[in-house]
Amino acid sequence: MEPGRSKITLRIAAIAGLMLLIAAGFIFASRYRSVPASLVGAIVQKSDDPNKQTPVTGAEVSLAGPGPSATATSNIAGYFKLTLPPGIRQGQPVTLVFRQNRYEPLELRTTVQNKLYVVQLTPLRTEGEPPPPTHPDVSVRNILVRYSIETRAEVNVGTAVKTFQVVNTGDVPCNGHPPCSPDNHWKAAVGGASLDAGQGNVFQNARVSCIAGPCPFTRIETDEFSQGGRVISVSVRGWSDTTTFLFEAEVFRLQVSDLVRESYPVIFGQTLNFSLPAAAEGPSLEAEVGGVQITFPLGPTANPILSWAVCNVTTARNRSKSYRCELSPGYKF
Repeated sequence: MEPGRSKITLRIAAIAGLMLLIAAGFIFASRYRSVPASLVGAIVQKSDDPNKQTPVTGAEVSLAGPGPSATATSNIAGYFKLTLPPGIRQGQPVTLVFRQNRYEPLELRTTVQNKLYVVQLTPLRTEGEPPPPTHPDVSVRNILVRYSIETRAEVNVGTAVKTFQVVNTGDVPCNGHPPCSPDNHWKAAVGGASLDAGQGNVFQNARVSCIAGPCPFTRIETDEFSQGGRVISVSVRGWSDTTTFLFEAEVFRLQVSDLVRESYPVIFGQTLNFSLPAAAEGPSLEAEVGGVQITFPLGPTANPILSWAVCNVTTARNRSKSYRCELSPGYKF
């Protein structure tokens, strides 16, 4: 074989080998990129009725087996995120164990893959015949959510009016002695007025108008009234005879009040669900428990403590709050 042809053959072989290595690297990288760093899902109560598939809160999710362990806990929405230990590969079989003290434990055999897991847990049932109740369940009815929202409103409480004059003599040359007319030809004068709305009040819709005299030979010199406020003022330049102006504005007072609002929660099976806006203050639950009307304050941040239900609350990014209360044994809606 000629030396030149041998070099070309070796070069082609080297390029082909490099391309194979690059392709293998892409395959390897894509395989490991596709391995999820965690398994995510939702845990709900098992039921054929979707309305009764309520979230299961506080369920422990663990990775079974002799290898590295991993655990997670479901939140108020039943959501869980189980971070996988190092070494778990795509497609590898794993066993997930779900436990919650009010539900039957569940083992789920699956393979590691990118998916959303929806797990249904069966509520615990007493073996054999249940003992006769010593008393009937206490009824909880006529439930009402009450809260207040602070509202602010500006109320018109009157109008302020004032007249002022710009005193001047017309047809007098300025001769370089200001104030002068805009063309510096005629002698001018400046006059003005101010208004004070008083403590807690502000002016709005202020206006100035010429009502007497040679109005065409005037102009507003300073405007300290258009933006409103407690104190407003104006000054006017006039370069003819005396003119009279009307200065008026509407007076507003800021009033703060609490608006009470009511809403009715939604009941699915044994759970009570409702939400409150971020601006809600003094929220409370009003319910008839065992025939007695009782008010239950919900508190500012912590989960509400009720004698007849276990409640959990979550706060969204917009600071609104979602409540979910599950009836305690011995009570019924």
